[in-house]
Amino acid sequence: MMRRLFGLLLAAGLTLAAGAAEAHPHVWITATSELIYAEDGTITGVRHAWTFDDMFSAYAVQGLEGKTKGAYSREELAPLAQTNVESLKEYAYFTFARADGKKERFQEPVDYFLDYKDTVLTLHFTLPLKNPVKSKQLVLEVFDRSFFIDFQMAKDNPVKLVGAPSGCQMKLERPSDGTASAQKLNEQTFMNGENANFGMMFANKITVDCP
Repeated sequence: MMRRLFGLLLAAGLTLAAGAAEAHPHVWITATSELIYAEDGTITGVRHAWTFDDMFSAYAVQGLEGKTKGAYSREELAPLAQTNVESLKEYAYFTFARADGKKERFQEPVDYFLDYKDTVLTLHFTLPLKNPVKSKQLVLEVFDRSFFIDFQMAKDNPVKLVGAPSGCQMKLERPSDGTASAQKLNEQTFMNGENANFGMMFANKITVDCP
């Protein structure tokens, strides 16, 4: 039950699932992303690493038993990792891509796992593109439409191009800090009307231009 609840909380937020109308809580994620290219210059997928805040991490591991107190191996965390990626499917893995203006879709995650270090959890997973594509411009955005989960790209080495053709240039646009204003809005405001996609205001936008 705890594992299922964890997956639901990560993907949608406990208050969203319960239909609460009060200012919603947050999960903070520090993210890094790698854009993966094949030898012919097509982009084949995205590899994410999402590190959760310490409070959420502490909640998530409650009830888990490890061989060493206060430590959890990748194998011990495997059921949680599976629940996470399965739950995230409904939300498109909070990852949205356009190649030369055309929306691209992802397959289900592969090579996923959780690790636990310095009291925080990090979820690693790779999203293969359904149709690998070679494009002049690729735009990748990472965000939660409801802004229950606050994504911030890491300060150091937030994005890497793996195997990209020479001459490709990458630009990262970080969102301004909208947490304070977001907390003033209730769940009904988020999910209805003009603010249904409020989280788009806080998207991390990665743009890759290739010759």
